[in-house]
Amino acid sequence: MLEAPKFMEYLPLFINLKNRNCLVVGGGDVATRKIELLLTASAKITVIAKSNSVAIDEFSNSNQVTLKKREFRKDDVDSYYFVVACTNDKKVNQNIFRACEDKTILVNTVDNPELCTAIFPAIIDRSPVIVGISSGGRSPTLARIIKHWIEQRLPSRLGGVAEFIRERRGKVQDSISSIAGRQNFWSELLNGIFLEKLLRNKIESADDIFHRQLEVFEEEKILGEVFLIGAGPGDPELITLKGARLLNSADIVFYDNLIDQKMLELIRRDADKVYVGKKRKFPGIRQEAINKLLVENARAGKRVVRLKGGDPLIFGRAGEELEALSKENIPFEVIPGITAASGGASYAGIPLTHRDVSQSVRFITGHRVYDHVNLNWPELAKDNQTLVIYMGLAWIKEIMEQLARNGLDPKTPAAIIDKATMPEQKVVIGTIANLAQKAKSALINGPTIIIVGIVVDYRSEGSKDSSQA
Repeated sequence: MLEAPKFMEYLPLFINLKNRNCLVVGGGDVATRKIELLLTASAKITVIAKSNSVAIDEFSNSNQVTLKKREFRKDDVDSYYFVVACTNDKKVNQNIFRACEDKTILVNTVDNPELCTAIFPAIIDRSPVIVGISSGGRSPTLARIIKHWIEQRLPSRLGGVAEFIRERRGKVQDSISSIAGRQNFWSELLNGIFLEKLLRNKIESADDIFHRQLEVFEEEKILGEVFLIGAGPGDPELITLKGARLLNSADIVFYDNLIDQKMLELIRRDADKVYVGKKRKFPGIRQEAINKLLVENARAGKRVVRLKGGDPLIFGRAGEELEALSKENIPFEVIPGITAASGGASYAGIPLTHRDVSQSVRFITGHRVYDHVNLNWPELAKDNQTLVIYMGLAWIKEIMEQLARNGLDPKTPAAIIDKATMPEQKVVIGTIANLAQKAKSALINGPTIIIVGIVVDYRSEGSKDSSQA
C-alpha cells in the first residue's frame, strides 16, 4: 500500500557552493556571521551594504569578498546562485525576496521564514560528516539546543572515519559485486572493533582489520536476518531503544495496521516500507504470504524487520513467522514490546493485579474462531482474577453475556480502552452487564482492549486519560 508523503516545509539538502556566486545584502553583525559561514563553503561572495562592520572591511581588503557600498537594486540578484537578505529594513528584505522569486534564485531572509526559500540550519561539523538541524525557522534557539544534545554524542574523529571509507570504497566495489553484499560488509565492519580503532586514530590496525574482513567475506554466502520487533500499544515513544535502533538500520520493514505514522518515521528514508496489516472485517494479506516475504527478503541478503503492534509474541502470530524462519534456517531475533494489556491499563490507571482482589491475569483473544468465540467460559468466570480481552470489540456483547451466564456476577466491574496510549485514548467504565451498551453509546471503534475484574474499581483518578462514560 502506497503511503501519502508527509508534508515538509523544507526539504533538507546539502548544497555545494564552492566557487558559486553568492550575494549578501546587509553589513551588520548578522551579515558578518553569514559571510563567515559562506566562506567555509568556499563560496564567491559579493556584499552590498550602505555601511558595514569592520570585519567585512577586512574580508574585502583581503579579497575574500567583493564589497559594494550602496543601496540594493532589484537587478542586483541577477547571476547569483544564492542570496542572503540581512538588512534592518523590512521593505528592502521583501524586495530582495521578490526579486529572487522572479528569477527562481534561492534566498534566505534572516529571522523571517516567510521570506525564505532556503534556511540555515544549526550545524554540527565533523567534515566531511555534516549534521544540520532545523526548526523550520520557528526557533533557532531550540535548534541550537538540539545541536548541543547531538554534538555531545558524536565522536570528534567521525570525519576521519568517512575519509577512510571513501578511500577504500573502490576496493570493496571491485571485490563485492552486489549492493546488498557491500552494505552487509560495511555494516559488519562498522559495528565491530574496526570503528573503535578508527575513532582512536589507530589507522594501521583499522586497515589490517579492513583487509582481513575483505579477504574472508564470501558474497555468495550472504544471508540476511529478520528482527521481529514489538512496537508497543500505540504511543511511538513506548518502543524499546533496541527496537528503535534496529528500525533505523533495516533494509525493508513489514508493518501492521496498528503502527502509528510517527513510528514509521524511525525507519531510515531509503528503506522499503511494506504494509501487511489486517483490519476488522478486512483480512488483508494472508499470513502464509507474509511468512514467504520474510524468507525471500532475508535470502536476498537484506536486514528485514517485521514490526508488530504490542508484543510480537502475544496474539501477534509471531510464532507462525518464527516457525517459517526456523524451517528455512533464517537467523532471527525477537525484540519484545509493551503489550496492549500493560500499556493500555497503565495509561488508563487500572492496576492489572491487586493483592486484595486479583492474584492472576489472563490474556484472552476475543477474535472469533469458526464463527464463535471459542473460550473456556467456566474458567474465565471465576473470581479473584483479571481478564484482559484483545480484539473483543466486535463480540463484546456475546463475551459479557457468556461470562455472566457462566457464573460471574453481572455487577463485576469492566472497562474498555479505545486506542490505548494514544492522545485520543478513551476509557469507558461499566460492568459486564452494561459495558457493551456503554461502548456503543460512546462510539468506540477500536482498536480496543477490555479489562474485566474488581481491579477496574481501583482505577486512579489521576490517570493519563480524561474520558469516562
